[in-house]
Parts: sequence; C-alpha cells; structure tokens
Amino acid sequence: MSNFIVRKVAVLGAGVMGAQIAAHCVNARVPVVLFDLPAKEGPKDGIVLRAIENLKKLNPAPFGNKDEAVHIEVGNYDEHLEALKGCDLIIEAIAERMDWKHDLYKKVAPFIAPNAIFASNTSGLSITALSEGFDAQLKARFCGVHFFNPPRYMHLVELIPTAATVPAILDQLDGFLTTTLGKGVVRAKDTPNFIANRVGIFGMLATIHEAEKFGLSCDVVDDLTGAKLGRAKSGTFRTADIVGLDTMGHVIKTMQDTLGDDPFAAVYRTPGVLSKLIEAGALGQKTGAGFYKKVGKDIQRLDFATGEYVAGGGKADDIIGRMLKEKDPAKRMKTLRESTNPQAQFLWSIFRDVFHYIAVHLESIADNARDVDFAMRWGFGQSVGPFETWQTAGWQEIAGWIKEDIDAGKTLCKAPLPAWVFDGRSGVHAPEGSWSPASNSYVARSTLPVYQRQVFRAPLAGAAMPEGGTAGTTLFEDDSVRIWHQGDDILILSIKTKMHAIGPGVITGLAQALAEAEANYKGLVIWNADAAAGGPFSVGADLQAMLPLFMSGGVKAIEPAVAQLQQAHLAMRYANVPVVAAVAGMALGGGCELLMHAAKRVASIESYIGLVEVGVGLIPAGGGLKEAAVRAAADAKGNDLLQFLKNYFMSPATAAVSKSALEAKKMGYLAPGDVIVFNAYELLHVAKLEARALFEAGYRPPLKALVPVAGRYGMATIMAQLVNMRDGGFISAHDHKLGVMIAEIVCGGEVEAGSLVSEQWLLDLERKAFMELLEHPKTQERIMGMMQTGKPVRN
Repeated sequence: MSNFIVRKVAVLGAGVMGAQIAAHCVNARVPVVLFDLPAKEGPKDGIVLRAIENLKKLNPAPFGNKDEAVHIEVGNYDEHLEALKGCDLIIEAIAERMDWKHDLYKKVAPFIAPNAIFASNTSGLSITALSEGFDAQLKARFCGVHFFNPPRYMHLVELIPTAATVPAILDQLDGFLTTTLGKGVVRAKDTPNFIANRVGIFGMLATIHEAEKFGLSCDVVDDLTGAKLGRAKSGTFRTADIVGLDTMGHVIKTMQDTLGDDPFAAVYRTPGVLSKLIEAGALGQKTGAGFYKKVGKDIQRLDFATGEYVAGGGKADDIIGRMLKEKDPAKRMKTLRESTNPQAQFLWSIFRDVFHYIAVHLESIADNARDVDFAMRWGFGQSVGPFETWQTAGWQEIAGWIKEDIDAGKTLCKAPLPAWVFDGRSGVHAPEGSWSPASNSYVARSTLPVYQRQVFRAPLAGAAMPEGGTAGTTLFEDDSVRIWHQGDDILILSIKTKMHAIGPGVITGLAQALAEAEANYKGLVIWNADAAAGGPFSVGADLQAMLPLFMSGGVKAIEPAVAQLQQAHLAMRYANVPVVAAVAGMALGGGCELLMHAAKRVASIESYIGLVEVGVGLIPAGGGLKEAAVRAAADAKGNDLLQFLKNYFMSPATAAVSKSALEAKKMGYLAPGDVIVFNAYELLHVAKLEARALFEAGYRPPLKALVPVAGRYGMATIMAQLVNMRDGGFISAHDHKLGVMIAEIVCGGEVEAGSLVSEQWLLDLERKAFMELLEHPKTQERIMGMMQTGKPVRN
C-alpha cells in the first residue's frame, strides 16, 4: 500500500470557479496557491487579491470561515511559477478557450513536478485535445476534474481520463476528492460536456422546446419542474439565471460545434429567446436580469412573445399538484401521459425526451447507468436520477410509450431506442450493479478503499443497497428512536421523529441507549439515517409534543419534562462510555444542546449549529447556557472571564447559527478537538472510530467540578449594552428581556464575580427563566406564530 498525500494544490485561474475551488481547499486544510495573470496596474498579484476579497462577499459563502482566506497563497504567472514544483495537484480553471489553455500549458509545463497530477476543470472541452503537445510523461498524469458551481456545496465532481491517463491517477484523485474535499465522484468519458452538462443542458433545451409547444410561461415551468418533481426548487429557467446564461450558451455551443452527427443535433440550437438575452447582456442573476428580473421587491418574468418583463408568480394547476402527489410512480407517470391537461402533457413530454436521450447516448457518454443517475442527482439537484425514475415507473411500459411517440413523430428525433431497452429487463439497476451497454453487463460499484469508509453508500433504486434506517441489528425501536448496532462494539442511537425533534420519546430513548451502552458496548454514537441526504441532526424541542402537557396541566406541567431533558443531557456528559454526536445539517436549539453534551463531536462541514430559542421567545433550557458558562470558564483559565463570556452570550442572544462546522468551532459550539468531515457519507464511520479510540485510550467521564462565574459584575456590563440596543431601536422590549435572562444565567446569577457554582445551579437558573417565559404573552405569540407559519415572529 502507498499513500497518496496532496501536500499542496495549485489552481490556475482566479475566476469564479478557480477562486472557489481554492477556497474549498482551504476549508479542507489543504494548502493552496491561486494563480492568475499579472495585473497591468498596481500589485502584480492584484487579480488574485481582488478575487480573494470577492470570495468573502459571496453568498452562499465559499469559505467555511472567511477569516481563513488568508491561507490562500497568491501567485502570478510571471513571478511565481517555481511554486508549482511543490504542488502535488495542479488544477487549471481558466476560461473555456482551447487556445488560451494551450498557451498556459506551455508556460507551466516545465514547472510541474514529475509525480504531480495535472488536471483541467473544463466543463466540456475535449480532455484529449487539451493534452495535445504534452510529452508522454505529462500526458499520463493529465485528466479532467470537473467541479460544479458552487464547488463547496455541489457534491458532484466528474473525473475524465484520456486514453493515455494512467488509471492509478484516477484512483488517487478519487480518494482525495471523496474524503478530503467531500465530493461524489463520477467517471465520465471524454465526450462533449461529459455526463451531467450533456444530459442536463439537453434536458433544459427540451424543456424550453416543450414549454413553447404547450404555451407555458417560465414561472409556470419552474413551478412544474422544481420541488414538485424532487428537483432544485429553482426549476429550469431560474436555474439557468443562477448558472449564467452566457455559461449556458457556451455549453450549448460546444454541443453544436462537436455533435453535428448526433441524432438530437437539431435540439442543440440556441433558443432564440436565449440568444436575444445574451446579446442584450441580460445574463441572469449576475447582471440582475435574465429570464427573470427583480424590480423593487417584485420578481418579474420575461414574456417570450413580447420580450418584455411582466408580473410573475404563475403556478402549476392544482390538478397537476394532485397528480404529482400520487405515491405510486407507475400510476403517476400513466396519469400524466393520459391527461389532456397541457401541463400534464408537458411533464410527460420532458420525461419522455430525457428517457429517450439517455437510452440512445448511454453507451457513448458513460460507463454505466449509475454514473448518469448520480451525475444528475449530484450535479443538477435531482432527488432521483432519470434512469431511476424510468425504472421505478415501469421500464417496459414506458419504453413502449416512448416507441409509440417516436413512431407518431412526437419526439424530438426519430432515433429508435436501443435493442437492449426491450430485452425483457425491468430496469438498468440491479443488486449486482448497473447496466453497461459497452460491456453488455452489469457493472458493480467501485471497491476502492475510500469507499469502505462509507458505511451506507448513496442509495440507488433497484440496487438493493443496505440502508441506515433498517440495516444492522435493532435492540429497540419505536416511533421516536432506533437503538441498534452493526455487529460490533459501538452502539448507535438514531432519532426518527420529524426533523429529529426532541420530545419525551427521544429523551427516554437516549436514557435507554446510555444504559445499554454502559452495560455492553465501548461507546454510543448518535447518528441519523438521513444524515448524508441532507436531513437535520435535530431542530430542537418538539413544541407540538408540549401541547398536551400544556392543555392538561398548564405551564407547570411542562417543568418536569424540562428537568428530564436537562438530566438526560447531564447523563450523556457523565456516561461511563464515550458518547459521540455525528452531526450533519441543522442542529438547532435542543439539538445544539444535545451535541454540546457529548464527549466528542464529529461534524459534517455542512453543519448549521446554534441556540435559536429566542426566535420563539424562549431561552435555551437543556443545558446550552450552562455549557456557555462552563466553556467560557475553561477558556479563561483564570483570566478576565467576561472577555471570554461575550462570544458565548452573543450567539444565543441573537439566535446566531453557524454557516459551517468550521464557523461552529469559532462560535464555541464545537470544541477545538472535534472532528470535521467533508463527506457526509463517511460520518458514521469516523464517529465510530472516534468513540472506539476514546474507549481504547481509557476513557473516563470528566470529574464534576464547580464553575467560576462572572456574577453581578458580568450581568451589569452585559445589561448596559442591552439597554443601549433597546433604546436605539435595535431590539424589541421582549428581546431585551430575553437578553437579560440569558446574561443572568451565563453569569451565574446574583452572586459575586468569581463565585463557584455547580452545573445544577446553572440548570436551575435556565429552568426558572424558561418557565417564566412560557407564561409571557409575547412568548406565547412567538410560539404560536412559529407553529402556524414556520417563521419567527418579531414582537
């Protein structure tokens, strides 16, 4: 075995993609140098320096913690090419011009280290053509590595070899991209636009064609093709605006220039409406106008007939919404096809067009059908891939319908479906693998070591993969939790409630899991089965579950439940085996408090953590503020406690939520020694390793100790600031009251500065304030508002 360690990355090109790839390398603690042309005026590194400043302003944020922008090393092609010799991976990400890329390659090639990998981030140019002019050694280490925008958030990376690329290079990159950068890797063939853009842009062109045919406006199309289909809520036209209409136009032109013999070539023409927008400089979101335009607070849409912007907001017909809610995929597709409603006919048509396209082109663009589905899921935000959709809706019946439409001249081209479509199969995905027309066989998933880290790999319809919700041996399961194991020495607790909210059942389940772990296992991991699919860790207390208690016994009936939650969290902290929280997605309110009481946390980079109770007019009462006081005291180490307490006060007082796990460390919700993973599919694997390592190192829970607090002095200082904020109109009177209560708790109450108090003292302060607020009319307004609308009420 030999390790492939990327000690340093170089990114050539500080444009939109290059700069963000560099930022994500910094997120992953990979040293990176970002190159661009020397500036004509000012500092020679000016182009790169401006690009880094722009990264700090972008939303969604490329950096997990923008303070770490300083870790991007800057360079220009005139002065710093020697730095390339120390880089193990060099990624070119300049504009999509073959001649420009070749000119740059000639300049940098002499400085590329003998064992370094050289890759292009091109979105569709031929990798083989790009490698022309390289010597044999460099050709062997050259490939395509196509990130999707924005690189931090988009899971997909396409790896594209040439015939000369050494296979080991791809395997090495697969491991680096998957674990270090957290990506889902798909291997594509060196064909124009590869897989995702090839299929995705065709799908957009087909959608535009069918929208014109059925007379549908762009806002109605976006409502039909967004969340209702399990796709990105931006739909089709708004997605084009976000990507950039010039970028879309470039990808289409690549298809026009290189796919003249394609049976679908006529579809690759640039739509007239798109050409006019590009000519007018209306390139979408980045220019303020495209298919949509924001006018004041209103979003207007383009009227295709007049070319003018008109009022938007068009929605799908109600009957279509009802059709799409049909749970049986076969019935749903049949209903759409047989309906006379134009919107239903439109939806059938765009499904059919894509099914037709991927069947005809599968052999030429991908090794197997799995790569097409993952490319569309990870690169275009589809919850289900196109082959999966076809398979689950009835393979042979749909194949027959497509053939009927081809014969009737309703399809976008007359190319027949391949013979393998009609060989009696029920789909392209099976337990043994996914169909490959080229090899006339089913291809199993990669067995590279990196994928052994994914306890539950990305699921695929028909593949019969084990799933986190049912795999392993269940020791206990009800509607709230599942307690289970994988035949080893680590117990797992999975929360099953909606949004993994914490109610009585979860609290009871936690106590049961702790007892079982202490008796028979080396550790307990709290992990939820939908962690890799974007599910939350926990959104906090289950407000709905409180209602019966409130209705039967009033506010006082809730106090025992709050006390029970506090004691459950303390039991976690002082358990005799390590408890590791495997965190991904939202960890809010009680969910944040839950992870704070674990012995250790393993968090996905995309973890959004915060104590947000003030949004419903409450204060944290599950030990979150107690933890603030404890952690501030630990940080202070006898120094001025108030200076360390301010950060721990401000976050819950303002309901601040981290925008990443990296920022959560800065805010104090994650500890310095907590582990951040970049691929959520590896979360359970790493959490179990951490729990086992703690046990094997002789884990003992922390000793219970008294906590030094800031007392009256700290309270008075913070309260003075709160008064200024209230009197200046920055916060409401009720926000002021909440802030005062939080200040009192984190400072330890009415005691002298430096006093030592117990954790229970702080928990009692939390519970007392929480109960008082529950009876407050303003808090009750906020709670009811949140339950009715899902949005915070400001009162």
